[in-house]
This record gives sequence, structure tokens and C-alpha cells, in this order.
Amino acid sequence: MNQPLCKPWEHQLSRRNWLGAVGAGAIGTAGLGGLLPPVLADDVNHNKRQVLFVWIDGGMSQLESWDPKPNTQFGGPFRAIDTTVPGIQISELLPRTAQQMHHMAIIRSLCTQDNSHSAGVARIQRGDPKNRGVTYPYFGSAVAKLMGPGQSKLPPYVWIKPGSGGFKHQDAGFLGPRYGALAFGDGQPPENLLRPETLSEPQARARSELRQRANNRYQQGRNPTVTEANSYVFDVAQTLMDRKELFDQSNFSASDVARYGSHEFGRHMLLGRKMLEAGVRFVKVNSYGWDTHGDNFNGHASLMPKFDQAFAAIIEDLAASGMLDQVLVIAMSEFGRTPRINGHIGRDHWPEAWSLAMAGCSVGRGIAVGETNAEGTWVESEEHDIGHMFHTWFKALGIDPQHTEYDNQGQPLPIAHDDCGVIKELLS
Repeated sequence: MNQPLCKPWEHQLSRRNWLGAVGAGAIGTAGLGGLLPPVLADDVNHNKRQVLFVWIDGGMSQLESWDPKPNTQFGGPFRAIDTTVPGIQISELLPRTAQQMHHMAIIRSLCTQDNSHSAGVARIQRGDPKNRGVTYPYFGSAVAKLMGPGQSKLPPYVWIKPGSGGFKHQDAGFLGPRYGALAFGDGQPPENLLRPETLSEPQARARSELRQRANNRYQQGRNPTVTEANSYVFDVAQTLMDRKELFDQSNFSASDVARYGSHEFGRHMLLGRKMLEAGVRFVKVNSYGWDTHGDNFNGHASLMPKFDQAFAAIIEDLAASGMLDQVLVIAMSEFGRTPRINGHIGRDHWPEAWSLAMAGCSVGRGIAVGETNAEGTWVESEEHDIGHMFHTWFKALGIDPQHTEYDNQGQPLPIAHDDCGVIKELLS
């Protein structure tokens, strides 16, 4: 457990390796990966890996999505439909996603603990580490720390969400504020992103250099955590100013908008694809409004088509472009919903037996792992907690969760719950 974390420069090509590759005719239209020495090729491919994290806030019903139980006591009114994988069925509310099942994996054996939003959201996104006296980072912050920003110079962890935006340093926990999320509220860039017309570019660069010199002088002899985060925010802002075309929705093709949907979630998912294409390491896209304690079936009949349209479109696009080989896609909530239907024709919170969907790098394709009983009330196969998922996700990204640790000011800490392990059946 003493393996040090990788440094960003350890994933860059040295001059000798680059010249060797050129001299051997190694650079071709297919890129470097297949023609480099195996160790170097693995290193290059690892550094290209990214994450699309689709957060379905409030609790999507597994019975109206990934694990339908039609014609049972708690099954509800919706049918199960065939997918492109024989033997795997999902809800009829996901017809487009059903056509992408050969790219995907479903896990139906999640059994977690917290049935409240306040506890569940944080526990699920932090991987439920043991109480070690520190606040663990959300998955996005963990990936930003462990894998770095890549070569794009864009922020490593962005969050596309309805409502307000800004820098969400709380996600980073003990890693420090620089690994927080930069949230694009309503899919818009941060306020005041554009440089004032009265300020020339040379003047802006000179101001930035002066600021950096002042920061360097200030942090001498002081804890650099806060000043590093402050400098990082300014540097990221400059990069976003240089890449402001990413937010220009007039650049989105009419066909893409039609395929993803002109609704809010579709627009945000399309922006998420643009961010991945630009090289952002971790892209989180939110959908709100899934807490269907009342009128669950009409609620899902309204919400699911929007999710289905945008989610199927991005899986299809990532697969067609080849990016699905390097992008880990996760779609999940903080828990599922009760099989039992309450007096308000709704489903309540149910962490005991629920599902999530995955796709992408190192993930098995066209598989369903785990099983619930006939009525969907309990997991019949081996139960898996969120710690198992963190181990599995890190492994898919090329990070060894058993031998990689955080360094919290000299305190070694595991990156994933050490009572859990990788779900091997989910990986290819």
C-alpha cells in the first residue's frame, strides 16, 4: 500500500521516446498507442482516459429502468422490452437505450445503506470510506487528483447542472480546494468570463504574471494549499477564456440538438460531449427531479424519455467516434426506489436493492451483473456496496485501488473502501 501516486510528467513522452518513435516510423494516422513499446503505449492510453458521470439526483427507480419486474406485485404498469443483447431486458421507458445495450453493462446487485438524500448523496459519491477523521473527496475530485488534467489545460473536473454554477470546493474534501468542481450552471460559463474590451491581451497577460509573482512571494514559508487553489482558479479562467467557443450553442449542429433533445438535459449532455471531446478529464452531468414519492409512474413517464434520448445519443456517439474505448460512462442515483408502492402511488427511497448502468473503457459490453428476486425486493446474488463500485471504476481507469494511496499531509489513506474490492465480472 505504499506505491506513490503518479505525477503528471510521468505520463508525458520523453524526447528520446518521441524521437525513437519517429525514427521507427511509429507515428501514423491511428495515433501512437498501437506502435509504441507496450509499456509506453499503456502509459499513453491510460493518460487519455476520461469519465462521464451522469448523476440522476433524487433516485431513479430501478423497476422503471434497469431491472423491471412486469406482472408482479410491485412491478408497476410498464413492460420490459428486449435489447440488442439477447436475454437482457430493460424498461419500455428506455427504447433508445435498449438499442445501445451491446455497448453497456448493468449491475443489478447494489445494496447500500443510507436511505436519505443528505447522507446518501455524499456517501455514494465519496465511496463510503471508513471514518478516518477526514472528509473524503467526491469521485470527480479523486479522479482529478489521481489522473491530473491531461493535456487540454481545461479544468479536470467540470459539473454541468441546472441552477447556479461556480467553484464547488467542497467536493474535494481533504484533497484541498483546487480539486473541487467547476460548475457550469444551466450549461453557461462562469460570469465575467470575457475579457473587458478596454483591457488588451498583453495587459491581461502582464496582470496575470504580476499576480503569479505576488502569489509566489506570499506563499513562501506558508501552507501553499489556499494560494495554489487561488492561482489554479485564475489559470483555469484564462484557459476557459481562450476556449469560450465550447459554450457557444450556435456551434451545435441542428442534427445533434435534435438527437440529444432541445430540453435542458439534452442540451447539458451535448455540452458534456463537447467537454469530453475538448479533453476534460471528468465531466459530471446532472438531472434533477427524480424523488417520486408521489405519482411515481407519471413522473417516470415524463422524466425517462428525456434521459433515454440524451443518454442513448451520447453512448452512440462515443462508440461511433472510438471515444468509448477511453471514456468511462456511469449513470446512477444515490439509491433506488421501493418496490412497494405507497399511498400516494409513489415509490420511496430504497438502498437495499437497486441498479446502475456503465459503459466505456475496460467495461464489459452487453452484460448484466447481479440479480434481484422475482419481486425486486432484495438482492439474490452477491451484494455490492458503493465501495465495490469505486474499486471497479478506479481499476477501469488504470488505477490500482489496492496499491494506490492518498497522501494527506503524511497520512496514507486508501483511495477506496478497503473492505471492498473490484467487481471483476463488470470489467473486460
